[in-house]
Amino acid sequence: MNRYLGETDFHHDAHERLGVLITNLGTPTAPTPRAVRRYLAEFLWDPRVVEIPRPLWWLILHGVILRFRPGRVAHAYASVWEEDGSPLLNIARRQREALESQLLARLPGPVKVSLGMRYGEPSLAEALEELRQANARRIVVLPLYPHYSASTTASTFDAVTDILKRWRWVPSLRFVTHYHDQHAYIEALATSVREHWEAHGRDNARLLMSFHGLPRRYLDQGDPYHCQCHKTARLLAEALQLNEDQWQLAFQSRFGREEWLKPYTDATLKEWAETGVERVQVICPGFSADCLETLEEIQMQNKALFLEHGGKRFEYIPALNERTDHIEALTQIVCNEVSGWPEAGNWSSEAYATMRQGRLRRAKALGAER
Repeated sequence: MNRYLGETDFHHDAHERLGVLITNLGTPTAPTPRAVRRYLAEFLWDPRVVEIPRPLWWLILHGVILRFRPGRVAHAYASVWEEDGSPLLNIARRQREALESQLLARLPGPVKVSLGMRYGEPSLAEALEELRQANARRIVVLPLYPHYSASTTASTFDAVTDILKRWRWVPSLRFVTHYHDQHAYIEALATSVREHWEAHGRDNARLLMSFHGLPRRYLDQGDPYHCQCHKTARLLAEALQLNEDQWQLAFQSRFGREEWLKPYTDATLKEWAETGVERVQVICPGFSADCLETLEEIQMQNKALFLEHGGKRFEYIPALNERTDHIEALTQIVCNEVSGWPEAGNWSSEAYATMRQGRLRRAKALGAER
Protein backbone atom coordinates (compact mmCIF):
# COMPACT_ATOMS: atom_id res chain seq x y z
CA MET A 1 0.00 0.00 0.00
CA ASN A 2 1.29 3.44 -0.93
CA ARG A 3 2.03 5.65 2.03
CA TYR A 4 1.23 8.82 0.14
CA LEU A 5 -1.83 9.65 -1.93
CA GLY A 6 -1.02 9.87 -5.61
CA GLU A 7 -2.38 8.94 -9.02
CA THR A 8 -2.93 5.40 -10.26
CA ASP A 9 -2.36 6.42 -13.87
CA PHE A 10 -0.70 9.83 -13.90
CA HIS A 11 -0.56 11.83 -17.14
CA HIS A 12 2.45 14.12 -17.26
CA ASP A 13 0.73 16.49 -19.66
CA ALA A 14 -2.34 16.85 -17.43
CA HIS A 15 -4.01 20.24 -17.51
CA GLU A 16 -3.03 22.16 -14.34
CA ARG A 17 -5.22 24.75 -12.68
CA LEU A 18 -5.48 27.08 -9.71
CA GLY A 19 -7.42 25.71 -6.76
CA VAL A 20 -9.26 27.85 -4.23
CA LEU A 21 -10.53 26.30 -1.02
CA ILE A 22 -13.15 28.28 0.87
CA THR A 23 -14.06 27.05 4.30
CA ASN A 24 -16.24 27.93 7.26
CA LEU A 25 -16.87 26.43 10.68
CA GLY A 26 -19.45 23.83 9.72
CA THR A 27 -22.87 22.54 10.65
CA PRO A 28 -24.63 19.36 11.74
CA THR A 29 -26.15 17.29 8.96
CA ALA A 30 -29.59 17.53 10.57
CA PRO A 31 -31.29 19.40 13.43
CA THR A 32 -31.42 16.28 15.59
CA PRO A 33 -29.71 15.44 18.90
CA ARG A 34 -27.79 12.59 17.28
CA ALA A 35 -26.42 14.71 14.42
CA VAL A 36 -25.66 17.62 16.75
CA ARG A 37 -23.86 15.30 19.19
CA ARG A 38 -21.63 14.02 16.39
CA TYR A 39 -20.89 17.57 15.23
CA LEU A 40 -20.18 18.91 18.73
CA ALA A 41 -17.93 15.95 19.52
CA GLU A 42 -15.70 16.84 16.57
CA PHE A 43 -15.87 20.59 17.12
CA LEU A 44 -15.32 20.69 20.88
CA TRP A 45 -12.57 18.06 20.86
CA ASP A 46 -10.34 20.33 18.74
CA PRO A 47 -7.52 21.48 21.07
CA ARG A 48 -7.47 24.82 19.25
CA VAL A 49 -11.09 25.40 20.32
CA VAL A 50 -10.84 24.26 23.93
CA GLU A 51 -7.38 24.60 25.45
CA ILE A 52 -7.85 22.31 28.43
CA PRO A 53 -5.68 19.24 29.15
CA ARG A 54 -7.10 16.38 27.11
CA PRO A 55 -7.83 13.80 29.87
CA LEU A 56 -9.78 16.33 31.95
CA TRP A 57 -11.58 17.75 28.94
CA TRP A 58 -12.52 14.26 27.69
CA LEU A 59 -14.31 13.59 30.99
CA ILE A 60 -16.13 16.94 30.87
CA LEU A 61 -17.04 16.65 27.19
CA HIS A 62 -18.28 13.06 27.19
CA GLY A 63 -19.45 12.90 30.78
CA VAL A 64 -21.45 16.13 30.85
CA ILE A 65 -21.63 18.27 27.70
CA LEU A 66 -22.45 15.62 25.09
CA ARG A 67 -25.05 14.11 27.41
CA PHE A 68 -27.16 17.22 27.85
CA ARG A 69 -26.23 19.93 25.35
CA PRO A 70 -27.13 18.24 21.98
CA GLY A 71 -30.86 18.28 22.71
CA ARG A 72 -30.92 22.02 23.44
CA VAL A 73 -28.70 22.85 20.48
CA ALA A 74 -30.76 20.65 18.15
CA HIS A 75 -33.88 22.57 19.14
CA ALA A 76 -32.10 25.83 18.28
CA TYR A 77 -30.99 24.47 14.90
CA ALA A 78 -34.53 23.29 14.16
CA SER A 79 -35.79 26.86 14.61
CA VAL A 80 -33.64 28.11 11.70
CA TRP A 81 -33.37 24.99 9.51
CA GLU A 82 -34.42 25.41 5.89
CA GLU A 83 -36.22 22.95 3.64
CA ASP A 84 -33.01 22.03 1.87
CA GLY A 85 -30.78 22.00 4.94
CA SER A 86 -28.56 24.18 7.06
CA PRO A 87 -28.65 27.93 6.30
CA LEU A 88 -24.87 28.17 6.68
CA LEU A 89 -24.21 25.35 4.23
CA ASN A 90 -26.78 26.59 1.72
CA ILE A 91 -25.25 30.08 1.76
CA ALA A 92 -21.72 28.67 1.55
CA ARG A 93 -22.62 26.70 -1.56
CA ARG A 94 -23.95 29.84 -3.22
CA GLN A 95 -20.82 31.73 -2.18
CA ARG A 96 -18.65 29.01 -3.74
CA GLU A 97 -20.54 29.15 -7.02
CA ALA A 98 -20.49 32.95 -7.18
CA LEU A 99 -16.80 33.19 -6.29
CA GLU A 100 -15.80 30.62 -8.91
CA SER A 101 -17.81 32.50 -11.52
CA GLN A 102 -16.09 35.78 -10.64
CA LEU A 103 -12.61 34.26 -10.61
CA LEU A 104 -13.13 32.56 -13.97
CA ALA A 105 -14.12 35.92 -15.40
CA ARG A 106 -11.28 37.81 -13.71
CA LEU A 107 -8.27 35.50 -14.05
CA PRO A 108 -6.88 34.40 -17.41
CA GLY A 109 -6.02 30.88 -16.21
CA PRO A 110 -8.29 27.97 -15.20
CA VAL A 111 -9.69 28.01 -11.65
CA LYS A 112 -11.54 25.52 -9.48
CA VAL A 113 -13.22 26.62 -6.21
CA SER A 114 -14.12 23.97 -3.65
CA LEU A 115 -16.02 24.20 -0.37
CA GLY A 116 -15.05 22.35 2.78
CA MET A 117 -16.15 22.79 6.38
CA ARG A 118 -13.74 22.61 9.30
CA TYR A 119 -16.17 20.32 11.11
CA GLY A 120 -18.90 18.19 9.59
CA GLU A 121 -19.70 17.87 5.90
CA PRO A 122 -18.52 18.53 3.26
CA SER A 123 -15.18 17.95 4.94
CA LEU A 124 -11.90 19.68 4.22
CA ALA A 125 -10.53 16.34 3.04
CA GLU A 126 -13.35 16.02 0.49
CA ALA A 127 -12.84 19.56 -0.78
CA LEU A 128 -9.08 19.17 -1.10
CA GLU A 129 -9.51 15.84 -2.87
CA GLU A 130 -11.79 17.60 -5.33
CA LEU A 131 -8.99 20.06 -6.04
CA ARG A 132 -6.43 17.27 -6.31
CA GLN A 133 -8.61 15.45 -8.84
CA ALA A 134 -8.85 18.72 -10.80
CA ASN A 135 -5.02 18.80 -10.88
CA ALA A 136 -4.76 21.98 -8.81
CA ARG A 137 -1.02 22.45 -8.31
CA ARG A 138 -1.41 25.85 -6.68
CA ILE A 139 -4.00 26.29 -3.92
CA VAL A 140 -5.24 29.35 -2.03
CA VAL A 141 -7.02 28.61 1.25
CA LEU A 142 -9.57 31.26 2.16
CA PRO A 143 -11.18 30.69 5.57
CA LEU A 144 -14.30 32.83 5.65
CA TYR A 145 -13.33 34.35 8.99
CA PRO A 146 -12.48 38.03 8.53
CA HIS A 147 -10.68 38.06 11.89
CA TYR A 148 -7.81 35.77 12.81
CA SER A 149 -8.08 33.57 15.86
CA ALA A 150 -6.18 30.48 16.89
CA SER A 151 -9.53 28.79 17.51
CA THR A 152 -10.75 29.29 13.93
CA THR A 153 -8.14 30.30 11.35
CA ALA A 154 -5.23 28.43 12.92
CA SER A 155 -7.40 25.35 13.43
CA THR A 156 -8.17 25.39 9.71
CA PHE A 157 -4.45 25.65 8.92
CA ASP A 158 -3.76 22.64 11.15
CA ALA A 159 -6.41 20.55 9.42
CA VAL A 160 -5.40 21.52 5.87
CA THR A 161 -1.72 20.82 6.41
CA ASP A 162 -2.48 17.51 8.13
CA ILE A 163 -4.29 16.45 4.96
CA LEU A 164 -1.69 17.77 2.52
CA LYS A 165 1.22 16.03 4.20
CA ARG A 166 -0.35 12.75 3.09
CA TRP A 167 -0.25 13.79 -0.58
CA ARG A 168 2.54 12.59 -2.87
CA TRP A 169 2.65 15.90 -4.76
CA VAL A 170 2.12 18.71 -2.29
CA PRO A 171 0.78 21.82 -4.06
CA SER A 172 2.06 25.34 -3.69
CA LEU A 173 0.00 26.80 -0.87
CA ARG A 174 -1.06 30.29 0.13
CA PHE A 175 -3.23 30.85 3.17
CA VAL A 176 -5.36 33.93 3.90
CA THR A 177 -5.14 34.52 7.65
CA HIS A 178 -7.48 37.54 7.88
CA TYR A 179 -9.13 40.35 5.95
CA HIS A 180 -10.63 42.38 8.77
CA ASP A 181 -9.46 45.74 7.41
CA GLN A 182 -9.72 45.16 3.65
CA HIS A 183 -11.41 48.17 2.09
CA ALA A 184 -13.81 46.16 -0.09
CA TYR A 185 -14.96 44.12 2.94
CA ILE A 186 -15.54 47.22 5.06
CA GLU A 187 -17.39 48.94 2.23
CA ALA A 188 -19.62 45.89 1.70
CA LEU A 189 -20.55 46.01 5.40
CA ALA A 190 -21.20 49.75 5.20
CA THR A 191 -23.35 49.36 2.10
CA SER A 192 -25.46 46.68 3.79
CA VAL A 193 -26.12 49.06 6.70
CA ARG A 194 -26.95 51.97 4.38
CA GLU A 195 -29.38 49.78 2.45
CA HIS A 196 -31.05 48.79 5.71
CA TRP A 197 -31.37 52.45 6.65
CA GLU A 198 -32.90 53.25 3.27
CA ALA A 199 -35.46 50.47 3.68
CA HIS A 200 -36.27 50.85 7.39
CA GLY A 201 -35.01 54.28 8.44
CA ARG A 202 -32.57 55.03 11.25
CA ASP A 203 -34.34 57.55 13.50
CA ASN A 204 -33.20 57.17 17.12
CA ALA A 205 -31.55 53.81 16.36
CA ARG A 206 -28.32 52.71 17.98
CA LEU A 207 -26.08 50.33 16.02
CA LEU A 208 -24.61 47.34 17.82
CA MET A 209 -21.73 45.50 16.13
CA SER A 210 -21.75 42.02 17.63
CA PHE A 211 -18.75 39.71 17.16
CA HIS A 212 -18.31 36.12 18.29
CA GLY A 213 -16.66 35.96 21.69
CA LEU A 214 -13.50 34.26 22.93
CA PRO A 215 -12.16 33.55 26.40
CA ARG A 216 -10.37 36.62 27.76
CA ARG A 217 -7.20 34.59 28.37
CA TYR A 218 -6.75 34.14 24.60
CA LEU A 219 -6.32 37.89 24.30
CA ASP A 220 -3.89 37.89 27.22
CA GLN A 221 -1.86 35.16 25.49
CA GLY A 222 -1.48 37.18 22.29
CA ASP A 223 -4.40 36.24 20.05
CA PRO A 224 -5.05 39.27 17.76
CA TYR A 225 -8.77 38.58 17.37
CA HIS A 226 -9.93 41.20 19.89
CA CYS A 227 -7.83 43.96 18.31
CA GLN A 228 -8.91 43.06 14.78
CA CYS A 229 -12.60 43.16 15.76
CA HIS A 230 -12.11 46.62 17.24
CA LYS A 231 -10.41 47.81 14.05
CA THR A 232 -13.25 46.51 11.88
CA ALA A 233 -15.79 48.22 14.13
CA ARG A 234 -13.89 51.51 14.03
CA LEU A 235 -13.49 51.42 10.24
CA LEU A 236 -17.16 50.58 9.75
CA ALA A 237 -18.25 53.40 12.08
CA GLU A 238 -16.01 55.80 10.17
CA ALA A 239 -17.42 54.65 6.83
CA LEU A 240 -20.94 55.25 8.17
CA GLN A 241 -19.90 58.59 9.75
CA LEU A 242 -21.26 57.54 13.15
CA ASN A 243 -20.62 59.43 16.37
CA GLU A 244 -19.37 57.54 19.43
CA ASP A 245 -22.82 57.56 21.04
CA GLN A 246 -24.46 56.04 17.94
CA TRP A 247 -22.75 52.66 17.99
CA GLN A 248 -20.95 50.10 20.17
CA LEU A 249 -19.02 46.86 19.81
CA ALA A 250 -19.93 43.75 21.82
CA PHE A 251 -19.15 40.01 21.94
CA GLN A 252 -21.67 37.17 21.86
CA SER A 253 -21.84 33.36 22.15
CA ARG A 254 -19.86 32.84 25.34
CA PHE A 255 -19.70 29.33 26.76
CA GLY A 256 -18.68 28.09 30.18
CA ARG A 257 -17.95 29.97 33.41
CA GLU A 258 -14.70 31.79 32.70
CA GLU A 259 -14.49 35.42 31.65
CA TRP A 260 -14.84 36.09 27.94
CA LEU A 261 -14.20 39.20 25.87
CA LYS A 262 -16.36 42.11 27.02
CA PRO A 263 -18.73 43.83 26.73
CA TYR A 264 -21.20 40.98 26.29
CA THR A 265 -23.89 41.38 23.63
CA ASP A 266 -26.79 40.18 25.77
CA ALA A 267 -25.76 42.30 28.77
CA THR A 268 -25.37 45.35 26.53
CA LEU A 269 -28.82 44.96 24.99
CA LYS A 270 -30.41 44.46 28.41
CA GLU A 271 -28.69 47.57 29.77
CA TRP A 272 -29.70 49.64 26.75
CA ALA A 273 -33.33 48.59 27.04
CA GLU A 274 -33.43 49.32 30.78
CA THR A 275 -31.88 52.77 30.34
CA GLY A 276 -34.27 54.00 27.67
CA VAL A 277 -32.81 52.92 24.32
CA GLU A 278 -35.93 52.05 22.34
CA ARG A 279 -34.50 51.02 18.99
CA VAL A 280 -31.43 48.97 18.08
CA GLN A 281 -30.01 47.73 14.80
CA VAL A 282 -27.59 44.82 15.08
CA ILE A 283 -24.96 43.72 12.58
CA CYS A 284 -22.52 40.82 13.00
CA PRO A 285 -19.44 41.77 10.94
CA GLY A 286 -17.44 38.67 11.90
CA PHE A 287 -19.90 36.23 10.34
CA SER A 288 -19.51 35.87 6.57
CA ALA A 289 -22.77 33.91 6.38
CA ASP A 290 -25.89 33.77 8.48
CA CYS A 291 -25.93 30.79 10.81
CA LEU A 292 -27.18 29.62 14.19
CA GLU A 293 -25.35 32.42 16.01
CA THR A 294 -26.99 35.16 13.95
CA LEU A 295 -30.39 33.72 13.06
CA GLU A 296 -31.22 32.12 16.42
CA GLU A 297 -28.97 33.71 19.02
CA ILE A 298 -29.20 37.30 17.77
CA GLN A 299 -32.43 37.49 15.81
CA MET A 300 -34.44 35.38 18.28
CA GLN A 301 -32.82 35.17 21.73
CA ASN A 302 -31.32 38.63 21.93
CA LYS A 303 -34.31 40.26 20.27
CA ALA A 304 -36.59 38.74 22.91
CA LEU A 305 -34.21 39.88 25.66
CA PHE A 306 -34.17 43.46 24.41
CA LEU A 307 -37.95 43.67 24.07
CA GLU A 308 -38.58 42.01 27.43
CA HIS A 309 -36.52 44.67 29.22
CA GLY A 310 -38.22 47.68 27.69
CA GLY A 311 -36.90 48.00 24.17
CA LYS A 312 -39.40 48.82 21.45
CA ARG A 313 -37.79 47.90 18.14
CA PHE A 314 -35.05 45.37 17.31
CA GLU A 315 -33.67 45.01 13.78
CA TYR A 316 -31.08 42.52 12.57
CA ILE A 317 -29.01 43.47 9.52
CA PRO A 318 -28.20 40.22 7.66
CA ALA A 319 -24.66 38.92 7.13
CA LEU A 320 -23.01 39.62 3.80
CA ASN A 321 -23.78 36.09 2.58
CA GLU A 322 -23.66 35.96 -1.24
CA ARG A 323 -24.14 39.69 -1.80
CA THR A 324 -22.44 40.85 -4.99
CA ASP A 325 -20.17 43.29 -3.14
CA HIS A 326 -19.17 40.56 -0.68
CA ILE A 327 -18.22 38.18 -3.50
CA GLU A 328 -16.32 41.02 -5.14
CA ALA A 329 -14.38 41.58 -1.91
CA LEU A 330 -13.53 37.88 -1.67
CA THR A 331 -12.52 37.87 -5.34
CA GLN A 332 -10.12 40.75 -4.74
CA ILE A 333 -8.60 38.92 -1.77
CA VAL A 334 -7.96 35.80 -3.86
CA CYS A 335 -6.59 37.78 -6.80
CA ASN A 336 -4.14 39.55 -4.48
CA GLU A 337 -2.99 36.20 -3.07
CA VAL A 338 -2.33 34.57 -6.47
CA SER A 339 -0.12 37.38 -7.74
CA GLY A 340 2.85 35.87 -9.55
CA TRP A 341 1.21 32.52 -10.21
CA PRO A 342 0.63 31.48 -13.86
CA GLU A 343 -3.17 31.64 -13.66
CA ALA A 344 -2.99 35.29 -12.59
CA GLY A 345 -1.27 36.56 -15.74
CA ASN A 346 0.86 35.80 -18.80
CA TRP A 347 -1.40 32.86 -19.54
CA SER A 348 -2.33 31.85 -23.04
CA SER A 349 -3.64 28.61 -24.47
CA GLU A 350 -0.72 28.50 -26.91
CA ALA A 351 1.90 28.96 -24.19
CA TYR A 352 0.23 26.38 -22.00
CA ALA A 353 0.00 23.84 -24.83
CA THR A 354 3.71 24.29 -25.50
CA MET A 355 4.51 23.80 -21.83
CA ARG A 356 2.41 20.62 -21.63
CA GLN A 357 4.02 19.11 -24.70
CA GLY A 358 7.48 19.92 -23.40
CA ARG A 359 6.69 18.30 -20.06
CA LEU A 360 5.35 15.20 -21.81
CA ARG A 361 8.47 14.87 -24.00
CA ARG A 362 10.76 15.13 -20.99
CA ALA A 363 8.71 12.60 -19.03
CA LYS A 364 8.80 10.10 -21.91
CA ALA A 365 12.52 10.59 -22.31
CA LEU A 366 12.89 9.59 -18.66
CA GLY A 367 10.81 6.45 -19.16
CA ALA A 368 7.24 7.52 -18.33
CA GLU A 369 4.53 6.02 -20.50
CA ARG A 370 2.24 9.07 -20.40
